[in-house]
Amino acid sequence: MPEKILMKGNEAFAEAAIRAGCGFYFGYPITPQSEIPEYLSRELDKRGGKFLQAESELAAINMAYGAAAAGGTVFISSSSPGIALMQEGMSFICSAGVPLTILNVSRCGPGVGGIQPGQADYFQATRGGGNGDYRIPVFAPDSIQEAVDLIYAAPPIADKYRNPVMILADGMMGQMMEPVAMPEPRPIIKPEDIPAYKPWAVTGKAGHGNVKNVVQSLYLQPELLEKNTEDMYVKYADAEKALVRYEAKGLEDAEIVFVAFGTVARLCRETIELLGEAGVKAGMIRPISLWPFPYAAFNEIGPKTKVVISVELSMGQMIDDVRMGVCGRLPVKLIHRVGGLVPTSIEVKNEALAILEGLK
Repeated sequence: MPEKILMKGNEAFAEAAIRAGCGFYFGYPITPQSEIPEYLSRELDKRGGKFLQAESELAAINMAYGAAAAGGTVFISSSSPGIALMQEGMSFICSAGVPLTILNVSRCGPGVGGIQPGQADYFQATRGGGNGDYRIPVFAPDSIQEAVDLIYAAPPIADKYRNPVMILADGMMGQMMEPVAMPEPRPIIKPEDIPAYKPWAVTGKAGHGNVKNVVQSLYLQPELLEKNTEDMYVKYADAEKALVRYEAKGLEDAEIVFVAFGTVARLCRETIELLGEAGVKAGMIRPISLWPFPYAAFNEIGPKTKVVISVELSMGQMIDDVRMGVCGRLPVKLIHRVGGLVPTSIEVKNEALAILEGLK
């Protein structure tokens, strides 16, 4: 096993991206993820990559589009309002079939919001704010180690589907410190090797069959635009089957089943222990893939369950997917905090008991 070292979340994320073989980073500082570009500005060029601070998030996403279309393995990061500015570019990138790894270290609230942790980017991440029909696989870690592992796994997934992949963390995870084991580094692809790895890329040379590659999102003929969009959804259908990830805990005999992702899932684990001490059995479904959402996990809920509770740092966004997973079989309730406030495990326990009592 690799040796674990104590690292701050944002710095661990940046190191994981380098080790994942991401040779290009374009970004703009925004809290609570500013340590990521700071770390990469020091380290990426030393390791054979290229770091460039853009003048805005709009510039960053389009620089990433260009470098990725040329065959570079590209990593970008931002936080909630910065990701919002990038979403037009994400729609273009999906349409053009270009791989990209995106990290959102999300903050709380609409607009500028606050730099405290939040989960109100769920709709933004899983439904998308760009125009047209496109989807982006989204993974939500609950620890720095899992975030490192997901960042490391993201570039091959992006390459396979020729599509962006997003990691949705939050401000708490970016700022806290935990022991983490780093994976073995992948080499950054050299320019001369790009045609072998990414034969579709625009490299300035002819591709397979001596035909020049073209990467585009503009299709003026409706029939061609329709085909391109339908082809995108063929690969999305495969992704919906192949990329589902979740953790299930104690569902067989639980009276209460929590659904929580990211750092909120950590406090729900303690809540389950507290409820057990109070004589109430509880379990949890932790979606790791937010899209595709693990709807099938809800089929594992046992016959003793009386209520499913979505616990979120939002006014209730994931709860829509929870309702679809439950499919009317059980009551679905919400426990939440917003504005950067995080409930304690005792508060969640007390609210859950009140909900359970209210069902009698």
